[in-house]
Amino acid sequence: MKLTDLTVQRLIPASPSAVFDVWMDPQSPGGPWFGADRVILNAAVDGLFYLAVKHEGRTWPHYGRFLKIEHPRLVEYTWVSEGTKGVESTVAVTFEPRGDQTEVTLHHSGVPDDETGHRHKDGWAWVLSMLAERFVVHPPAPASA
Repeated sequence: MKLTDLTVQRLIPASPSAVFDVWMDPQSPGGPWFGADRVILNAAVDGLFYLAVKHEGRTWPHYGRFLKIEHPRLVEYTWVSEGTKGVESTVAVTFEPRGDQTEVTLHHSGVPDDETGHRHKDGWAWVLSMLAERFVVHPPAPASA
């Protein structure tokens, strides 16, 4: 099976630390785990996760293991789903400061080079849009001097 890599980016109106914290917290609106039908998450290196997402009238299970967690700049984990045809792919998310904002770059490597694999790009773009919207709707408190 031929594999490919996908990358999506988004500028988020908050600090890297605030964006990272939302990304890692399954209870935080705007994060990738929030709103799933079922989430089991052990956010530690070698910790496992299970994520069940309803989409197009069915439940899509996702599994993985955290490889790196470097607050507030990087999280990397494996990603296995029906969309990857059971192949273990890797998701790396970086949080880079850009003035008073954060550039979030999500790189998903080892995705099947087919229609289902490429649909991950749309899914990740949607996740980053929800993350950005979270900070527009609930802006972070200004830093105290």
